[in-house]
Amino acid sequence: MAVYVMSDIHGEYDKYREMLDKIDLRPEDTLYILGDVVDRGPRPVDILQDMMKRPNVYPLMGNHDLLALDILKKLNVEITEENYAVHLDADTMDEMACWLHDGGQTTLAQFRDLTKEEKADVLDYMEDFSVCESAEAGGKIFVLVHAGLGNFRKGKKLREYTFQELLMDRIDPEKDYFEDDDIYVITGHTPTILIWGKAEIYHSHHNICIDCGACMGGRLACLCLDTMEEYYV
Repeated sequence: MAVYVMSDIHGEYDKYREMLDKIDLRPEDTLYILGDVVDRGPRPVDILQDMMKRPNVYPLMGNHDLLALDILKKLNVEITEENYAVHLDADTMDEMACWLHDGGQTTLAQFRDLTKEEKADVLDYMEDFSVCESAEAGGKIFVLVHAGLGNFRKGKKLREYTFQELLMDRIDPEKDYFEDDDIYVITGHTPTILIWGKAEIYHSHHNICIDCGACMGGRLACLCLDTMEEYYV
């Protein structure tokens, strides 16, 4: 059995499937995906539907996933005489404009092509995304979260963090968040090329940054927590 993590697939279905083949993901293995499955790349919903079939794949919420879920739920409501005047208010329209500007077009296009039942299944699946997880492998403990630990303080419980702090506030990769040398924080969200100029996993001060810019001309990265072997597509 092996434990893997990847992040920020952003609709790159072909890279995602190639990575599954490269790591030879088996039913007894575990794969954590640290958010931002959707938007930007061409086939985000195809990735979601593939993940849904795999009980050993554990999705975490990213900021793109959260925004897409919120908007798609609102768009998926039947318009009636009672709600048509208030259903899509100005705030929702502004939110949708921001989403589309930041890559939401591909998610919306694929979602619209689904049947009513498929739409409900995808939304139900995304509703169950976790916001943070912990995993043990190779004698180490890994805190898994999309963006970081915003407003960190010693002793702050993971359940005390807000969505903003976990899904938007970027990790400081040069900061040790925990005194225990066996605890590591793994994040996506910030492309590693912005951290050290390379589309490679970045390790520093017990932080591991794994968003290697798959949808930005970089690579999709995957890390095996048992061996710390890095894989790239």
